[in-house]
Amino acid sequence: MLRLRTLVIATSIALGACSQPSNDAAKPATPPAPASTAAAPSAEASASNPFFVASTLPFQAPPFDKIKESDYQPAIEEGMKQHLAEIEKIADNPEPPTFENTFVAMEKSGALLSRVTHVFDSITGANTSDFLQNVEKEEAPKRAAHDDAIVLNGKLFQRVETVYNQRESLKLDPESLRLVEVTYKNFVRGGAKLSDADKSKLKELNKEESTLSTEFTNKLLAATKAGALVLDDKAKLAGLSEGDLAAAEQAGKDRKLDGKWVLPLQNTTQQPELQSLTDRATREALFNASWGRSEKSDANDTRELISRLAQLRAEQAKLIGFPSYAAWKLEDQMAKTPDVAIKFMQDLVPAATARAHAEAKDIQAVIDQQKGGFKVQAWDWPIYAEQVRKAKYDLDETQIKPYFEIDNVLQNGVFFAANQLYGLTFKERKDIPVYQPDVRVFEVFDKDGTSMALFYCDYFKRDNKNGGAWMSNFVDQSKLLGTKPVIYNVANFTKPAPGQPALLSFGDVITMFHEFGHGLHGIFADSQYASLSGAATARDFVEFPSQFNEHWATDPKVFANYAKHNKTGEPMPQALVDKIKKAATFNKGYDMTEVVAAALLDMNWHSLSADAPKQDADKFEAEALKKDKIDLSYVPPRYRSSYFQHIWGNGYAAGYYAYLWTQMLSDDGFEWFKEHGGLTRDNGDRFRAMILSRGNTVELSKLYHDWRGKDPVVEPMLINRGLKEAPKH
Repeated sequence: MLRLRTLVIATSIALGACSQPSNDAAKPATPPAPASTAAAPSAEASASNPFFVASTLPFQAPPFDKIKESDYQPAIEEGMKQHLAEIEKIADNPEPPTFENTFVAMEKSGALLSRVTHVFDSITGANTSDFLQNVEKEEAPKRAAHDDAIVLNGKLFQRVETVYNQRESLKLDPESLRLVEVTYKNFVRGGAKLSDADKSKLKELNKEESTLSTEFTNKLLAATKAGALVLDDKAKLAGLSEGDLAAAEQAGKDRKLDGKWVLPLQNTTQQPELQSLTDRATREALFNASWGRSEKSDANDTRELISRLAQLRAEQAKLIGFPSYAAWKLEDQMAKTPDVAIKFMQDLVPAATARAHAEAKDIQAVIDQQKGGFKVQAWDWPIYAEQVRKAKYDLDETQIKPYFEIDNVLQNGVFFAANQLYGLTFKERKDIPVYQPDVRVFEVFDKDGTSMALFYCDYFKRDNKNGGAWMSNFVDQSKLLGTKPVIYNVANFTKPAPGQPALLSFGDVITMFHEFGHGLHGIFADSQYASLSGAATARDFVEFPSQFNEHWATDPKVFANYAKHNKTGEPMPQALVDKIKKAATFNKGYDMTEVVAAALLDMNWHSLSADAPKQDADKFEAEALKKDKIDLSYVPPRYRSSYFQHIWGNGYAAGYYAYLWTQMLSDDGFEWFKEHGGLTRDNGDRFRAMILSRGNTVELSKLYHDWRGKDPVVEPMLINRGLKEAPKH
């Protein structure tokens, strides 16, 4: 996942991918700057705050050895103050508006605010604390108001609109022209043409939406931590490997629960341990802990909150002039309209659910053969699916994991593929400070040996880390600003007990390749303007490079280079490799159904009109799944509404379908590679030049078409995901 956030530099403020949409409009009168409750920083405080000057570390990397939690809020407050002053200067410029004095000037504004918020947003996602959560809660509405004060600045928009109307006669280079067009449309979508009265309404809605979105994230983090399954009888953990047992025991010690075993929750509905636990009561308890984590009618219950968020978003959209939040947010996406996205998903439902039903019959047959005496339930699926896989393909996860030690996968898999395709090399930098001891930093070198980026990876689960996996930037690439990319990947793999190797499931391996695909999108960024750089694209394009990069995890040359036994170093036996290939489409009905169910849930929530009543979250969810004919009891949505962090806290509202849409792009695009010789430097260099380096500098459908030579088709996705038979030759 790309970690989406409110971007406060220049025109990217109103980007559709923002986590807090800036939706207000302004009249010629400039809105006053939002009042700040924090005192202005003293000269002494400014001098000691590391954010107040550009970092002197390589690539302006964050000086985590100097940053204190108390530094963030003063820097955010001062950053907003300075940014608004710069914006006012642009808006009040007596000279006629030009591209340089308006658009370039906006691109150069907000340096302090960008510097601190890039780091703050990363830390509150990956290594937060009570103190930082309080800062986040206080600053969220202020940051929304700050964005509004720019997008809704009437004088500023007049200048933007003037240049936009003259754009064809200005003879701008293509990237500058793209910046003008994207910026203008973002201002309009953000409410720049609204009446003063509607602007005021929108500001209030934006403020409440940003506050509730932050509250959701914090509630969910607490609910996930509190929802961990605690057991005091080791026998109930039968089936877990020695490594998993040691990790569960260590998790108990970390929580000062000596003598107990703790199974922390990951953000998805299903939990990894359900593949192994043989005690059915324990499986059910773990599933229910996950399913009900944020529905306990306590302080961490999110249902009322998400119902209000859905209402707010519908009201925001109505003010902007759209029938629903989904219609508003998809206007600048590849799909363009909710109808297109919904039809795309609904067309997948029959094949996905039919395959899931067939898979369920296979599972039920195993249960009956073992005289289980029960019908398969959601908590039974993972372990019995593993048994079916073992029976059909003579393959189970415990055979595979010893060959996927995390550092070997990173160095000899993820990095090796990047070297073969693009000529990249990597050198670990232990002299660059990190925010947590598990974090590692690598310097990235281009094929000619030029130093081009920094890459941070933070892979292990912590109680103070949001669930899931994501990528974002500490520093954005921009030729204008002279900055090179500083990228990070975050995941939630189980941390082994001390002295134990970190062994991954094959799903975890795919996650590493996925997130590094996002990383490559950032590392190869080669844009003049930060607003159009790297992964600053539409949501239903941004997951294309990441999902595409997953394909290299199973490329024979790459796989052979990293799939080696963690103790002996021996390569995975060919017989086991063949089994993995043979089982490639195993359980794909389940996998596709759980994702489509979540994506349709998202679209249902965000297709509500502003006139719709506030929804009962559980009732709405059940009715939506039934309506879309995807209410399979044994295949629950990958995310339930009440813990769907992507859509309520991470900027993927009305956008979770992007994972499916970009599967289409990824699988169709990989066909081009297969047609042209696969893993070669020439193919990689072409993909880099025509896709990965271009960011949002070209209309994205055209960008794909120019590289692929045609528009994408869905057939390769259906075949690759096991929903359609490959044609026989």
